[in-house]
Formats: sequence, C-alpha cells, structure tokens
Amino acid sequence: MRPSCSFRFWVALVLLCSHCSFALIFDQVTDLLASNLTSFDFIIVGGGTAGNVLGNRLSENKEHSILVIEAGGSNADVLNIIVPFYAPRATPHTAQDWNYTTVPQAGLNDRSIPYPRGFVLGGSSSVNSMAYTRGSKNDYDRFARVSEDDGWSWQNLVQYMRKNERFHPPPANSPERYDPAVHSLTGINSVSLPKFLRDSDARVVETTSTLSQEFPFNIDMNSGSPLGIGWTQSTINNGSRSSSATSYLAPQYITRPNLHVVLNTRVTRVQQSNHTSRTGKPMFQTVEFAPSTGGPNRFSLTAKNELILSAGSIGTPHILMLSGIGDPSALSSIGIKPTHNLSSVGKNLTDHPFLRLSWLVNSTKTFDDAERNATLAAEEFDEWNSTKTGPLTDSASSQLGWLRVPPNSSVFQNFSDPSAGPLSAHFELLFANGIVGTPPPTGNYFTISVAVVSPTSRGSVTLNTSDPFAAPLINPDYFESPLDLALMREAVRSAQRFVAAPNLADYILSPVSVDTTASDDELDAFIRQNTNSEDHPVGTAAMSAVGANYGVVDPDLRVKEVAGLRVVDASVFPFIPAGHTQAMVYTVAERAADLIKAAFN
Repeated sequence: MRPSCSFRFWVALVLLCSHCSFALIFDQVTDLLASNLTSFDFIIVGGGTAGNVLGNRLSENKEHSILVIEAGGSNADVLNIIVPFYAPRATPHTAQDWNYTTVPQAGLNDRSIPYPRGFVLGGSSSVNSMAYTRGSKNDYDRFARVSEDDGWSWQNLVQYMRKNERFHPPPANSPERYDPAVHSLTGINSVSLPKFLRDSDARVVETTSTLSQEFPFNIDMNSGSPLGIGWTQSTINNGSRSSSATSYLAPQYITRPNLHVVLNTRVTRVQQSNHTSRTGKPMFQTVEFAPSTGGPNRFSLTAKNELILSAGSIGTPHILMLSGIGDPSALSSIGIKPTHNLSSVGKNLTDHPFLRLSWLVNSTKTFDDAERNATLAAEEFDEWNSTKTGPLTDSASSQLGWLRVPPNSSVFQNFSDPSAGPLSAHFELLFANGIVGTPPPTGNYFTISVAVVSPTSRGSVTLNTSDPFAAPLINPDYFESPLDLALMREAVRSAQRFVAAPNLADYILSPVSVDTTASDDELDAFIRQNTNSEDHPVGTAAMSAVGANYGVVDPDLRVKEVAGLRVVDASVFPFIPAGHTQAMVYTVAERAADLIKAAFN
C-alpha cells in the first residue's frame, strides 16, 4: 500500500524545510541529497531491528548526526504488518519482503524454500511473528565464553533487555500468566500477553498439569530459564504490532534534528579510505548506495566516526563481500577485487528448521472459519479497526514451549549435547487454535508447530555475481547434521504425545499431518518434505575473541583488523539462541550503542 497522506506530508516538509529544527524520513536517495545533508558522524546501513535501536540511542547525543539507510519502503498503513493476526501474510512474496529463496536443500529433498527477510522500515521486526523470547541464560553465557568478553553474559545484559522492553501487564483480575519481576515497564519496545483468549488456550494449559512431568508449566519463559510451556509474549502494543520502526523511531524520537532516515536506498558496498587509522589498519567509512529500483547511478557518503552495518544475517555478509571483504579467492573468481582477507564472512549460517503439524478437532471455535468466511473476516477486522479488540489483536500462537531431549536418549549415543547448557531447549512447540494460513474447505483444527532450536547444521551466504542487485546464494543446509533430523523427529513425537493427553481425548479427532504409527523412516521422509525455515538466520559475521583466527567481528563488534566499520545485527551471533531471535537482536543492539558511545565520547 502507498504511504499515508500524513507520511508524505512530513517527507515533503523535510524537503521544503531542511533548515528547520527537526528531521524526519526521506522517501528517496534524491530527496536526501537535495536537502544538502551530507555530513554525518554515524551512518547505519539498515533500518531494521538493530539499526533503528542504534539510530535512536546514538542520536541521544545532540552533538552527533546520524543517518539510517533503509533499502525498503515505509511501514506505514500496511495492514499485514500492523494487524498482529495478519503477520503470516506479511511474507513471503510481498513488497515488504526481500523475497529470497534458498538454494536447493539436500536435506529437504532438494527443495528451494522461501527465505523471508523484511524489506521495509523496521526490517524483520516489521514482518516477523512478533514472539518476544530472550532465550536462556546459557545462550548468553556461551556468547561470553566464546568472545572472552563477560559483557555478553546474561547477568551483564539484563540491563539492556530492560532498556528495550516496555511490558504491558494484563488486567489485575486476569489469570496468572507472567512474573512481574522479570519485566521492565520503562523501555521503548512494547511487549504484551495475548488479549483475546482462544478455545484451545485452557486445554493447552490444562495439559501442563495432566502431563506435567514432560510438559511443565513455566510462568515466565523470559526469566532466563525458559524450559516448559507458557504464554507467548509478543511485540504488540494495544492490538497493533510494535516494531523497531514504531517504537525506536516513534514521533518523539524521529523528530530529533540530528536523526535522519532515508528509505528505498540500496547500499551497494562499503569503500576503503585512502588513508589508514592511527594503528595502521585500513579504514572503511564510506558507503556507496543507489536507488533500490536500480540503475547505474551511484552515490557515496563518508561517516566521520563510524559506518555500521545492520543489514541482517543475509544483507550484512552480502555487502561485505561486494566490498571485497571476505575470502579473497572466492571473491576474485567472480570479479570482485579483494580488499580485506576475512574468510569467515558468510560462513556459519545457522537457522531453526520449522515444521507444522495439525489435527482435526471437536470444536467450532477455531480461527479456521474466519479464514474461509469473508463476512466473518470482515466483522473481525471491523472490530479490530474500531476498538483494537477481538481475535486480530494477537498472533496465531498463544502458547509456546521449550523442551529438551532426555540425556539418556538414544539420540545422544553418537552425538554430544548441542545446546548451550541445561537451561536451553533442544526443540520448541508452538500452539495455535487452527491452521496457520489456508485451512481445508471444512473442519476445525489445532496446530502444533515444532522447531529444532539447538541445531548443529551450518550453512553459508555466498555470491555468484558482482551485481549488487542480484540476490546472494543462501544455503542454510538444513539437516546436514543427522543430529538435527533426530531432534526434529523427537519434537514431532513430543507433539504427538501432547495431543494424546487424557484431557484432550474428547477434543483431538485425527491427525492431518502424520500418524503416530509412522516409522522413523516414514517420519523422516515427512520431515524432509515439509520442513521450512523459522526465519531466524544468524551467525554470518560472527563475533570471536580478539586473538581468534576465525570470526568476522571482535567482542566490541568491530570488523577484525579494520577501522571505522562495525556490525550490529543477528549476523554477529556466534551461535543461534534457543529462542526467537528478535529479543536478542534488540539486546545486542542496546549494548552495542553503549559500546559505540563509549568509543566516541
């Protein structure tokens, strides 16, 4: 959809009033250049989950000027972004998606699958499923061990989690669904519990009592100890999505005179300066960019202090390699002149493989009917639009769970435990009161989606052309490790045991996906044919200790052996967390902002 009249008005006002005491959002490269704003202390590549945090926090210092460059367009007035229940419609194959696909996946029967990434202000925080899960204490402490920097430990990052989160407690008379001690009420990014209770909610929670040994209830999985099943916490504010664009670039922040954002602008590479730093390192502080619509014109700007890549786990390695930063032989083979030897760029791609399982149920109170009935769907939208109440105010999953395979399982006879520690899950269960997407013509359904959240398979992001407008080659290499397939099999069996709970006997009628009688070989075949991505890529510009001979960034997120260039996004994670990644990205960005501020006081 086109930007609103009010949005276009503010853009026009910036162009007419570049000398005024405020700045907002430029819609095009040419608008920015026409404003004569060409001098910036910090240039941030990517107006996504991390980039907008940095834009906000670095502009707190009125002496620093900030430019955020976003490849996509405005998030304004796009209902599939704004309405929480419409989130699955935001990607793939939309104008707000980069519309990537993977290379054929050997572990998925050579299928190429969609690989959604947000191509819009707010990045993937504008198009994701909104789940806000911090992960476990073990996940962060492993970051600290690998980087040899205790600043990345859970204990030292809780302050940044709290800086990010503005929790909206439910009414005092609602069922106990969270631990107030875990949360912050004073942060920027809104987080809340489901407002609209669904038919399956009480059944899921009751099962945590009837099968408590395997599926214990967890009052608050954001405590750092997430194991068990609990209520989903989501980035939703008063019935609408809370993204980095709506929170960190809210009106009280975007009107700062030193904060500037330009949309629809594709960064094509970063460039080395003609001089070196005081320590003799090559300087990379110039960014080359072009209109996202393409064309031969290229423009460039140089940051006075730092250039920061926040283009995500696909975009950041893509830009680095286009700039000659990566494996020299691989870059030379496609006509890119190597500028800095850093062979880890694009390696270590890690993602959560994801699979949906559904059952026919004895109920007429699932959200399937609204997906088939245009009149009912219109009524639900009218309720949301007029009062911000009703079933569209929440995401599809009201509960989720984090579970481990028992240590004596045969799965670990030939493999060591891949998780970060005893508080980290091996797999996830997500519960939904219907089929997410398009249901069959008749019937009502219950869905448990499963994901391997401690995977050991590692893939890559590579190039086969020097054309900056061509998509990179994305290879998550799902199930390259047989352990991941075994863990997915355990996750499916766990979901099947959940629906066999005695209290669900009059509710669950029959499986839609795969029967409990399936052999392991039959189940593996089903998994390979139906698994997709949970859309959590990380690790392609991973941090490592200062003296390590691998990795892309040091513990302060500066590109190794380079000056003036830093990376702040999910690509710096050395391991994937056992949780949805957006909360960790926000946390990393909040700490990164303090690291940058300390370097440029």
